[in-house]
Amino acid sequence: MLLKTDFKIIKSLGTLFFLGFLCTSQAYSQEIDCTDKTSSALKKICSSEFDEIREKLATHYQTALYVSDAPLQLLQDTHTLWFKRLQQCKSMSCFKNQFEIRTDDLNFYTSLNQTLTSHYLKFEHGQLAPSPVHIQVHQLSKDSIKIEGLAYRSPNNKLETQTVSFLAYTTPEKKNNITDNEHDCAYQFNYSKAILSIKTEQKGCERFAGVYRLYD
Repeated sequence: MLLKTDFKIIKSLGTLFFLGFLCTSQAYSQEIDCTDKTSSALKKICSSEFDEIREKLATHYQTALYVSDAPLQLLQDTHTLWFKRLQQCKSMSCFKNQFEIRTDDLNFYTSLNQTLTSHYLKFEHGQLAPSPVHIQVHQLSKDSIKIEGLAYRSPNNKLETQTVSFLAYTTPEKKNNITDNEHDCAYQFNYSKAILSIKTEQKGCERFAGVYRLYD
């Protein structure tokens, strides 16, 4: 006869198995599907030249899912956005650079403590913006906040011009009026539950303006 404690152990093991199955399913759902190479980009991505790097990236992604304390949905959505950029590549060097960039991103999510960081991705018309922008708000201390951002441009640009960066330091009391130290742009940050609205009246600073979703 099974005791109550035995049922608890079985239930716990069953829960762990189920969660493990879910994570594994989610990990494999993000692997590059090479069964239907209908586009020229997929033909290159799925070529034997990238066999090893695809396998390594899949391993990094699964590790991030299991180890990182970053939000799971953030890992999935940034992976989707990255894959869209990857398919825009027109040269072999572009493909290789994008694989390296995503590997570095996954290492970042895996190695650093994400619990004091709020991640935001830009949304347009209820969907992830086609020109991705990622904002990170780091709580450095009780009185210090660091805000970083990356706006992604064409992956076919030179490596140093593929992104536009954002950097600001502030305090909790002044977190609504932000100046980007990288480009001297002034913004109004409006936080509302799971939404961040960024506005600016300066021309040439519109790239980071818009509506963002919080990942937590």
